[in-house]
Amino acid sequence: MTPSADRLRYAYNTNGMTSHRLHDALALLADAGYDGVALTVDVAHHDPFAPRLASRTAALARRLDRLGLGSTVETGARFLLDPRHKHEPTLITPDPAGRARRLAFLRLCVDIAADLGSEAVSFWAGVPAAGTDTSPGGTAWNHLVAGVRAVTEHAAGRGVTAAFEPEPGMLVEDCAGWSRLAALVPGLRLALDTGHCLVAGDLTPDRAVVRHAGDLGAVAVEDMPRGRHEHRAPGEGDMDLPAVLGALRAVRYGGLVSLELSRDAHRADTLVRTALEALRGAERAADGALAHRVGAPEGAR
Repeated sequence: MTPSADRLRYAYNTNGMTSHRLHDALALLADAGYDGVALTVDVAHHDPFAPRLASRTAALARRLDRLGLGSTVETGARFLLDPRHKHEPTLITPDPAGRARRLAFLRLCVDIAADLGSEAVSFWAGVPAAGTDTSPGGTAWNHLVAGVRAVTEHAAGRGVTAAFEPEPGMLVEDCAGWSRLAALVPGLRLALDTGHCLVAGDLTPDRAVVRHAGDLGAVAVEDMPRGRHEHRAPGEGDMDLPAVLGALRAVRYGGLVSLELSRDAHRADTLVRTALEALRGAERAADGALAHRVGAPEGAR
């Protein structure tokens, strides 16, 4: 196998640019050479509950087109639905009204993605409340399957890819949990944050890419320290980034590959550019390693 001639396409999550207006953030990404943006729908950027959402979304679609940026839509806003409780309510919240609010928000995000022409909408399960039955077939799983099925069906109707992200500490925290859920929800895709594989599950990041190559709907590749859920810039954790990017090249993944650096908004002015340089450098290293293996004598491989 020889290295692919097509490079990967990179995006940056707007939750790492919350000190920038969205208009300025998009210009910064385009000027740096990114191929797209992972738009976290939130109070800072494209508030879905502010007035004139339809016209604002149409204007955003035009701006993305002018800048040549693709997009995915992210739904992990911390306090958008509840200003006092992070990430609440969720699809597994015990209160039916809370679950309904989350579902309505996710459907709204699907509609935004459809109007933007985004590649996918990414969403997750949530953290189970104390005392909740989290066993397969238990209360939390039943709520989750019902909610995810509703989101996926709505997305299919709008022509949008519904990509579910395993999150460490949540009801579904690894690829094995995603597989269990996907078996119950036809059409569901995987939003793989490869850094999470350093925290939960039994797959290395590159093996997760290969194992789930046919399932991928969205991919993120920020670095992480092994065993700690801390999003870090490339080279600041334990990720073998060339191995991950090489795996994505090997399986010919064509979607956006994003960085989610929500702790680093204070240095986005420089990190946006240096992070992209690091990604491209790691991709070149992966190509170089593959070319060396291909060209090596049989006994040296």
